[in-house]
Amino acid sequence: MSLSDISQRIEKAVAQAGRDRGSVKLIAVSKVQPNERVEAVLKEGHRCFGENRVQEAAGKWPAFRDDHDGVDLHLIGPLQTNKARQAFDLFQSIHTLDRPKLAKTCARLAQEIGHCPELFVQVNTGEEPQKAGVAPSDADAFIAECRALDLPVRGLMCIPPIDEEASLHFALLAKIAERNGLAGLSMGMSDDFEKAISFGATHIRVGSAIFGARVPA
Repeated sequence: MSLSDISQRIEKAVAQAGRDRGSVKLIAVSKVQPNERVEAVLKEGHRCFGENRVQEAAGKWPAFRDDHDGVDLHLIGPLQTNKARQAFDLFQSIHTLDRPKLAKTCARLAQEIGHCPELFVQVNTGEEPQKAGVAPSDADAFIAECRALDLPVRGLMCIPPIDEEASLHFALLAKIAERNGLAGLSMGMSDDFEKAISFGATHIRVGSAIFGARVPA
């Protein structure tokens, strides 16, 4: 599906939800995609991309940035504390803040470096043991802890369980964000982004619908 097709679907979903045009950011998920596919999307004028791994991003985005101005890079995969400094250099937003140790590391780096990417707290809405993220019952306390560290928490992120109705998880994330005064909702992927928009998503993560099937190394 072309980038323009996705953009039209986003605009339609935004209008149907009665929301302002431009209120949803499309993150093109470029993880494990050949450079030529990423280059093609860049040449179409898109500038917002998502990567899962710091190391993979470090291997390709500095060169892309040399050729294309205004790249807005989002980390949407787990972040190890020992990769946090490198992540600060590469990414404008980190969507996977999920534990106190990482929050403290980010706070220390922000003081040391003098800047911090926008942060999203990852909430494990399905409470799945194999997934990262804070439990919904712990989210309020963790958000407060991050704010006490003076971290720029922009919003929340979730990845619903594949075998459950995504709307329930989008609604839960929106409720947690609302009671904590957070505007950002990073939720919705290729198969359900329109539904996510109806629940207030501000950032949607679309990969295969733009780039085609992933091509693992």
